[in-house]
Amino acid sequence: MTSVTSPLAGQAIGLAAVPDPVFSGAMVGPGTAIDPVREPSAAVAPVDGVVVSLHPHAFVVVDGEGHGVLTHLGIDTVQLNGEGFELLVNKGDTVTRGQEVVRWNPVAVEAAGKSPICPVVALEATADSLSDVLDSGDVKAGDALFGWQ
Repeated sequence: MTSVTSPLAGQAIGLAAVPDPVFSGAMVGPGTAIDPVREPSAAVAPVDGVVVSLHPHAFVVVDGEGHGVLTHLGIDTVQLNGEGFELLVNKGDTVTRGQEVVRWNPVAVEAAGKSPICPVVALEATADSLSDVLDSGDVKAGDALFGWQ
């Protein structure tokens, strides 16, 4: 069982509330989403593992069981071309849960006309492989978001 924890502080809102049909329809995979606190912060690794994909606006960490967790910082933020995002690790690095991966500012994302909402997705998972999915309430970075069998 992989425990996936929040990469950010904010409000859990669930994937269905994400303003993007690819995420809200769970086409990428099941999970939840965080509406982040509006202050500069660092997104942290949601699991221990290896950073297999790293972009300014998104990263994937694969744990020892082969579970890949996507953290997507904001919606359509790829269009910002990395502006306002700072990578703190490299692709291929081994990270521990809670380690800072990308520094960003949700306020700047909103000012650029994008949603700062952050999907946290279990890649290539089925919905019934997740348990205790958090889709409401305050979360701090490191709080449990869901379990993955």
